[in-house]
Amino acid sequence: MEKENIAVGLDIGTTKIVAMIGKKNEYGKLEILGVGKSKSLGVARGVVNNITQTIHSIQQAILEAENNSGYKIKDVVVGIAGQHIRSIQHSDYISRSNAEEVIGGKDIDLLINQVHKLAMLPGEEIIHVLPQEFKIDGQSDIKEPIGMYGGRLESSFHVVVGQASSIRNVGRCIQSSGIELSGLTLEPLASADAVLSQEEKEAGVALIDIGGGTTDLAIFKDGIIRHTAVIPFGGNVITEDIKEGCSIIEKQAELLKIKFGSAWPGENKDNEIVSIPGLRGREPKEISLKNLSKIIHARVVEIIEQVFAEIKAYGHEDPRKKLIAGIVLTGGGANLKHIKQLVEYITGMDTRIGYPNEHLAGNSDEEISSPLYATAVGLVMNSIENKTQSAVRFETTVVPEKVTFKQERTFEPFDIPKPAEEPVFEKVVEKVVEEEKVEVESAVYKPESTETKIRRSFFDKYVDKIKEFLDNAE
Repeated sequence: MEKENIAVGLDIGTTKIVAMIGKKNEYGKLEILGVGKSKSLGVARGVVNNITQTIHSIQQAILEAENNSGYKIKDVVVGIAGQHIRSIQHSDYISRSNAEEVIGGKDIDLLINQVHKLAMLPGEEIIHVLPQEFKIDGQSDIKEPIGMYGGRLESSFHVVVGQASSIRNVGRCIQSSGIELSGLTLEPLASADAVLSQEEKEAGVALIDIGGGTTDLAIFKDGIIRHTAVIPFGGNVITEDIKEGCSIIEKQAELLKIKFGSAWPGENKDNEIVSIPGLRGREPKEISLKNLSKIIHARVVEIIEQVFAEIKAYGHEDPRKKLIAGIVLTGGGANLKHIKQLVEYITGMDTRIGYPNEHLAGNSDEEISSPLYATAVGLVMNSIENKTQSAVRFETTVVPEKVTFKQERTFEPFDIPKPAEEPVFEKVVEKVVEEEKVEVESAVYKPESTETKIRRSFFDKYVDKIKEFLDNAE
């Protein structure tokens, strides 16, 4: 029996924390085994600002995902976002000592490591180094340099930079929750994996992920990431405006936004009114839906204009850099009524709402294919790519069905004396180990693209660095 490759993604957002467990089915689609969701406490605009509350929220989401799936989570791939994230374009080259030898993975690693030595601002750290196009001895537009001859290897890079302390705080929360960190991914890149097709990435597309605390942007052209940005505004700012404008509490403002909110005031008639119960026996409040839409419209326009300024900064108006596939909206903010029409009106670009259902198995829950879960689905896909074995099945052979995992540990001494069961258990472990070896061997000989190799080697180094820092801190 082939060993299951169970992947786990953890999306630490400003409004919610989602833990998602999944695996690839026989058709290559993503089958979601369990989802855990908890209210995010201790995170503001994508950055952890209260370690204790964040740990508690992570543990809640992890526990719910474990109970729903029947798997015990060991490690997770985590999404990184926040207003501290910025990206820079950089070009670098190496001169090879022997031009008669073919270019190999070592040469690319050397070039990547050279970029890692870039001087950053104090307290900043490089998160991703993403090669765009290679140049060999002046010959440009090379996407796969391995196996070619040349003396000078040059490449342009998209470098994503973030605050080292913010990244380490996330690592600390994960470890303190009793699980390991297997990888870090920039959230807009994870969302892009979940909702964009390869054709769109080739044609040129801007992905806008409107979250609770931040709005993330990722621009692709010719299948390569060209620009990333994080704008420190999201759905929470809209809720705050409704709260202030209508003089109601936050919970009611959020419900109003979800149920009746629209980004296009012209759609509401003047006589459409919603009544909100007053606090502690006070008179109910009557709110005009047209006014509600005007409040939402004003803030959404501001967010979209900031995103559009970033798209212009990338150079969208240059015919060679034109984004033919337009804009894809995802994240919780994409569920707002008429937001697609408003984005098209402001930017003049084709727009669609991005759902992560393209990569999901046919029997997936409808809720999971909402734009709300795009980042979590992307993180699970990333975890599968890294070939992580992030979760194991709960052992249910020695305990009655109704007993929980905690009770299994409590009653373990009573099950030890049964002589017939122990050797069977050992054999199963041996089998699993053998299968694991086979899987590792086959993985070694499988040819990989340069991009995958770079991503993997870099993530391993980066995660090891964070683990080492956390161990020293203890």
